[in-house]
Amino acid sequence: MTLLLDALRAPGPLVTVELRPPRSDLKAAAGMSAWIDLHHTLGRLTRDELFVFLTDNAVGAAEEENLAHVGGNVGDSVDLRRIVPILTAKHKLEYCHSFAVRAASEGFEALTVLGGDVSVPPPRCVPHGRDLREILAERVPGLALGGWVNPHRDPVEQVGFLNADDAHAGFALSQIVSHHAVEAVEAFLHELKRSRTEKPVVYGVFFYRSANPTTLSTLSAFFPVPVDALTAEFEAGASAEEICARSIRELRAVGAEKIYVSNLGERGGGRRLQKILDLV
Repeated sequence: MTLLLDALRAPGPLVTVELRPPRSDLKAAAGMSAWIDLHHTLGRLTRDELFVFLTDNAVGAAEEENLAHVGGNVGDSVDLRRIVPILTAKHKLEYCHSFAVRAASEGFEALTVLGGDVSVPPPRCVPHGRDLREILAERVPGLALGGWVNPHRDPVEQVGFLNADDAHAGFALSQIVSHHAVEAVEAFLHELKRSRTEKPVVYGVFFYRSANPTTLSTLSAFFPVPVDALTAEFEAGASAEEICARSIRELRAVGAEKIYVSNLGERGGGRRLQKILDLV
């Protein structure tokens, strides 16, 4: 059992955070500044006993490796048991092997292993995330491995993926959802209950900073974005924090109690999250 699985299996609500490492194309000074900001945020969040998922080239943007600085440089300021790196299959298989071994040796307890977006390069080293999880489960059996589900798709199919004998996942992150997708989440939760699965799911909520059309259009290429509804909320005077808090409240109301909040940013993410939670 790991600290993460203990928390996910405990009854009641839980909020976690998804953060992005700095982009790999930053110049040296900018990259160092971004990592310092991220370290401060990780320190605050873990001191507050929150869990943080660290992305792997999110939305097609090349990012610094999430293990490279966190595992080696944060020292005692961050409880690595509360940091959950994400690894996609969009790397060489040898790299994925090495990544999992290093994660375990540096003190990480859990790893989320996904297939990765096939619409952007590079290609996957294996067809599906479950294939990579099977390989890594045998190579590094001490790591708790997580998978992926999408409540926007057929719930029977998605829960079937989670419950399959070859899923090799003790938990799952979900695709981004919101209060505008409550019916889809309810259908997914109903199927989870019907199938009697005990694997916890952490539902993604995105922190939309504005209704900028270009930004929303870009994001829509990677997950369903309720563009018209979000635009209407911002135009009615709702703040970004209020909209995010509304999603958390309404998802909790239908039973999606475990949440991860995405797009808080590496600078000031803890303060931003607290503003959101004060409104929940």
